[in-house]
Amino acid sequence: MGQHRLGFLLFAGLFGCALDEAAPVAASGTQPPNLVLFLVDDLGWQDLSVPLASAPTPFNQRYRTPNVERLAREGVTFTNAYAAAPVCTPTRTSIMTGQDPARTHITYWTLNKDVDTSTEHPTLQAPPWQMNGLNENQVLLPALLKQAGYQTIHVGKAHLGAHDTFAADPRDIGFDVNIAGHASGAPASYYGLHNFSAAGRQGDPNGKPTVWDVPGLAKHHGQDIFLTEALIEETLPAIGAAKKNGKPFFLNFCTYAVHTPIMANQKLLEHYPDLDEREAAYATLVESYDLALGRLLDELERLGVADNTVICFASDNGGLSALARGGEKHRHNEPLRSGKGSAYEGGLRVPTIVRWPGTAQAGTRVSTPIISADLFSTLLAAAGAEVPPLPPTTIDGVDLTPLLQGTRDTFPGRVLGWHQPHQWGASGPGIEPFTAIRDGDWKLIWWHARRNFELYDLSTDLGEQQDQAQQIPGRVMLMADAMQTWLDDRAAQVSISKKTGKPILGPGKVARGMH
Repeated sequence: MGQHRLGFLLFAGLFGCALDEAAPVAASGTQPPNLVLFLVDDLGWQDLSVPLASAPTPFNQRYRTPNVERLAREGVTFTNAYAAAPVCTPTRTSIMTGQDPARTHITYWTLNKDVDTSTEHPTLQAPPWQMNGLNENQVLLPALLKQAGYQTIHVGKAHLGAHDTFAADPRDIGFDVNIAGHASGAPASYYGLHNFSAAGRQGDPNGKPTVWDVPGLAKHHGQDIFLTEALIEETLPAIGAAKKNGKPFFLNFCTYAVHTPIMANQKLLEHYPDLDEREAAYATLVESYDLALGRLLDELERLGVADNTVICFASDNGGLSALARGGEKHRHNEPLRSGKGSAYEGGLRVPTIVRWPGTAQAGTRVSTPIISADLFSTLLAAAGAEVPPLPPTTIDGVDLTPLLQGTRDTFPGRVLGWHQPHQWGASGPGIEPFTAIRDGDWKLIWWHARRNFELYDLSTDLGEQQDQAQQIPGRVMLMADAMQTWLDDRAAQVSISKKTGKPILGPGKVARGMH
């Protein structure tokens, strides 16, 4: 028995009896909708031609994403959508579990088994965390959908667990098919001529393998094909096979783009003559994901299933801006502040569009704040599947269906939170260990090392330029207590002081000590 099958059986045994393994049939007698999660890596709030601010920006005008525009015309665009974390693995696992990273303790990106990837911080060290990623005791989205009768297909970047651990292979967490997904979070190369490998990029395609080499695409080795193109080439037959088998499918299509290395799709460079070389290459990464989306949309039409397919388009964190880009650092997500790795909006806010024919009000925009874990609950609701009662599982994500239908416009009393007790490997505004919450229009950030707070009214200060913590201490106190409750509810682990070797004081105690 293969490792991936054994892992799934061990996992499914926890609750498999609670779900019907037969292909589901909706109350109307029709097949439940196909589900597509189209997750772009490191896609910033501005890395598309659909404006998410109140008016188009120069970045919106720079990029060519007509298929995202098409998706927005046919679905609902969320203008206050957030990733669960400012780096990748925590967000990706949040979608798979429906839980905040603070609850799963998968609070940073993973790579090798039992290895802490946190960067050294001068005064803090990362607390114990789930550095191997997802485990077999968790209730996971693809396994739930598989048990509910779906053909489950993963394509592209996975990065859900460290190498040589349970979730290194997407098939272990409930995917029937895995195309090019493994434990690493970036490709060695975007070029088929390089065999998508580090050695190939160095001029020796048959050289020594590395953990960054993209697996499972040998048929494209030596070919003049871009990685995003190869992924969609492999995807279309997979969804066609699911339709032929009469099963609804869940497609987890995760582009490696627009993550580094920033390598140009040479076929598209002519579209960006006025950009410097680095930014022109980045723009081709953006256009490449859009072209893949277009091919997917066209194939759904050709198969006759477009009207019975839910598509969620999103990103796993804010756009890269601290390094590797052209132009001025920390400015690539304006009007948002900073970028990937940061507690500021540029690190957390992401594009999100949901197309659900017959349910989502086409062409509308929703300003209600949402977060990655909500996609878990929404996709399960669309499938008519549920989280089993045993083992008891707390789900942080909410079903977005009422927002999509326009039957409600808010979730009263909901607080969104982010918790990263780690130092990311680049410097810049807001890139340090932090916890943050958003309550209504107000956002409070607690800096672990500095033991202080910043407070912003996002309704009037989207760029987080006017810290109001000193002017409104009462609101800081109230929100610090709400943050403490949020952390306590999730049994979140906090940063450890190098000086004392003990966890730092929580935000509630810090706030009371300040006033």
